[in-house]
Amino acid sequence: MNISLRDPNVVMKLSRLGSFHQSKLSFLRSFLKEFKDWNYKRDLFELNEHGYGTAVYSFKKKNRVYSLICFANELDDNERSDRVIATKWDAAFTLFDGVPKKQDIERLKNEVPKQEFGRLSYKELTLSRANKSVRVFNHVVECLSEGKQPDNDLLTSVGYLYRTTAVYGSGKFGLADRFRIKDREEIYGPFRLEMMLVYLVRQFTFDQVNHVAKSKNPKKAVNLDINICKGLGIGNSTGLGMAPFIVNHPTLLNNWISAREISLKKIREIKTISEKDKNLFLECLKKSIKNITSWNTESEYQINKIKSLLKDLNEFIVYLDNEFNFEQDYAFNELYLYLEKKYCEECIEYVVSMMMEPYDDITSPLIKEMSSEEEKYFNIPTERTVEDLKLILEKKYPDILTIDFTKDENNLNFWFISKNKEEPRLANRFDEVGAELEQPLAIARDIKKLYESLTVAKNSWTIAKFLSTNNELRHVVRRAFIVEKFPYSEIQDNTIGQEIMPIDMLRLKLSFFGALKFDPRSDKWLRICMFQGAPLPEQLKNYDEHWVYN
Repeated sequence: MNISLRDPNVVMKLSRLGSFHQSKLSFLRSFLKEFKDWNYKRDLFELNEHGYGTAVYSFKKKNRVYSLICFANELDDNERSDRVIATKWDAAFTLFDGVPKKQDIERLKNEVPKQEFGRLSYKELTLSRANKSVRVFNHVVECLSEGKQPDNDLLTSVGYLYRTTAVYGSGKFGLADRFRIKDREEIYGPFRLEMMLVYLVRQFTFDQVNHVAKSKNPKKAVNLDINICKGLGIGNSTGLGMAPFIVNHPTLLNNWISAREISLKKIREIKTISEKDKNLFLECLKKSIKNITSWNTESEYQINKIKSLLKDLNEFIVYLDNEFNFEQDYAFNELYLYLEKKYCEECIEYVVSMMMEPYDDITSPLIKEMSSEEEKYFNIPTERTVEDLKLILEKKYPDILTIDFTKDENNLNFWFISKNKEEPRLANRFDEVGAELEQPLAIARDIKKLYESLTVAKNSWTIAKFLSTNNELRHVVRRAFIVEKFPYSEIQDNTIGQEIMPIDMLRLKLSFFGALKFDPRSDKWLRICMFQGAPLPEQLKNYDEHWVYN
């Protein structure tokens, strides 16, 4: 049986993309799998009684070493802010390429806490900062110093001791440019070094809280229970700053989605499902329900999505246990078709993630294809014709070409960069000033404008001739030729329309990161947790890749 890949005009709608969940393809899971047999070590831990100072952690294999350097600083409560424009944090971190010398640490002690205002070198690969959840951190210190474990319900509800506010890489602020390291096999796959930084920061938070408790009461203090540690991750608050990324990196987006779609296609094409694979799928699916019920959110929008997902999943599991025959040919294809007929997008995409769990042989090769050499595809084939380009638009953007942008509801919003917050924002163009500062993120509107311009040009014209009088459309001409080769590179929705839910764009990206506990605080920002439930560094040698569901 040869099953077609799913139609991009269905998959690339924001409501569908915003229903994606973590899977075996997620970056934090593929990072852990890759580094499970590396040697982990805490190389330096020089903190004072209050937990301020320097620590170094490393992963080593053969001649390759990656070292996380941590700087924990004293911070007044009124200086603590998770905004991008903050200038001080409880801790700052950099991932160093190799083993840092004493002079490296001294240099970085002066630069890393400054973050954007510091200057890094090619020896540093990623940069980050984080703030404590003061209430949780202090509670844990108090309990441990008295010889008892903290309230696990409180810890589970929050999910972390620290939350990051940004993780930078790829040449920013003097960090190593990607071309220096992109050929290293262990970091094939997007954001692998950023995942390493966050994972090692998680371990630092446990070591720091144990150290402060011990310093407070040396005779009585105990360490945080290892199972409690495992149940904690690193928090993160993510806003609209993440949304433009998926518009601005079309080939990378394509490769992420394509890996998922190819995985699903190949799983649907499996003729006979083994008993072992069936049982693993069912086990992960049933165990995952516990994860969903642990999400804490005050967002009515997300509460309704969770309720709908739980209702659908519980009904679906009853169907699997009592009615479905896994011994039939192409059972997963039958399951998928049943899902599409019966359930909401959130449930469909959730189960698609679960279907991947038994099939390492399908997903592992695809993970290596999820990066992209984007600059290769920036050239516009100027020898092609207007007729060629029109046909591409008609084939690749059929729904977008039907949108009427003369209607206010389809042209309602504009994206801009906030001068005060230095972050992307979305505003109503009819209620607020500043539309002249609009960022080029209204791809649907630009595609429609391009199509209208092409219809009054001669079909025989070359693209070079067309652009000589339509240069303002160059960026969207480039995108159209990219989508010709990369079918999942474009959101097939209107990102400035009245119906836009920006949180769908955030959830899309975060699902590929491997985030858990989506907790929207509005339709424009949300909180998440990374690595919650993941094995600790010393447990990686016995790595269970289905840890997410344990």
